[in-house]
Amino acid sequence: MVQPKIRNMEEFAAVSGISRPTVSKYFNDPDSVRPSTRQKIEAALEQHDYRPNVFAMNQNRRKTKNIGVVVPNLADPFFSEIGRRVELACIDAGYSPILLSSHGIPEMESDNLESLRSLKPAGVLLAPFGRLSDKDAVQAFDRDFPLVLFDANMSDTGQAYFGTDNFQSIDLMVEYLCRSGEPPCFFEMKSPSNPNANKRHQAYVESMERHGQTPHIFQAEGEGWNFEEIGKVEGGRLLASNAFKTRTVLCSNDRLAIGMLSAAYALDLRVGHGPGCHLRIAGHDDHPFSRFTCPALTTIAQDYEAIANRAVRTLFEMLQVDERLPTRAEMLFEGRLVMRDSA
Repeated sequence: MVQPKIRNMEEFAAVSGISRPTVSKYFNDPDSVRPSTRQKIEAALEQHDYRPNVFAMNQNRRKTKNIGVVVPNLADPFFSEIGRRVELACIDAGYSPILLSSHGIPEMESDNLESLRSLKPAGVLLAPFGRLSDKDAVQAFDRDFPLVLFDANMSDTGQAYFGTDNFQSIDLMVEYLCRSGEPPCFFEMKSPSNPNANKRHQAYVESMERHGQTPHIFQAEGEGWNFEEIGKVEGGRLLASNAFKTRTVLCSNDRLAIGMLSAAYALDLRVGHGPGCHLRIAGHDDHPFSRFTCPALTTIAQDYEAIANRAVRTLFEMLQVDERLPTRAEMLFEGRLVMRDSA
């Protein structure tokens, strides 16, 4: 005979012969009930194939085990990778991550935070749009929930921020390119989607001046997250017109560089640092596909794991003491030069 489906914890308590408060206590912490009671509950779970609705349980708690993770665009492999590492760190610590993408739309960032409110998260890890974010909405969320930012910073918002030191990483790349060949021009989007792009722009200018070189900046028309297409179309236009002042191009991110590699191929321009090469192309981020481009892309690797682990650990430290940090924490991690065939 088929067992009737158990719809909620009240029905499970009734069929198992155990009080509702005791069942609830078990689901909150199995070790909090007597071994004999735990054994009886687990036998009933097996018999009736019942699994509680975790989100419904969390709605009735003052605190939950949910951790919200919000990124600008999961279609971007960079955010997929760092989101994955944050997600795994949460799971390892016994929390339930809820990973949300804003799909490149700043307004969706606010919508995602409002959706998380209804789930009463223990805390939230946010990679914000930055200047495109609704600062009032993010700050309002920060007042009500523990909030840690990663990848992109927003001043006076969030209890902590962890990301890459763009000034160190860009200087590292500029130094290498100047030492190994012609100094680099800089290729970026005119209207960048990520605030890190503005820091990389300024870092390039400062680094070139320190090396006694003249900065040459070229900006691509277009906006949004379709970086490869913009890099191919705008980069190709600049290459075809011989606009670049040197034969070395440093792209603001790897996705622009991947598009430019495609444009160079279409123009029959050989990229690399060997005999017969027409130009060098380098990027930033160590995109998961950068090692598989042709030629493989020289780039800067961000320390995804350190950023993710430090952000998660800081959030959990706040949750353990159940209070805000006395002062806002901030840490930048150094990038690592990855030399490949493109430069």
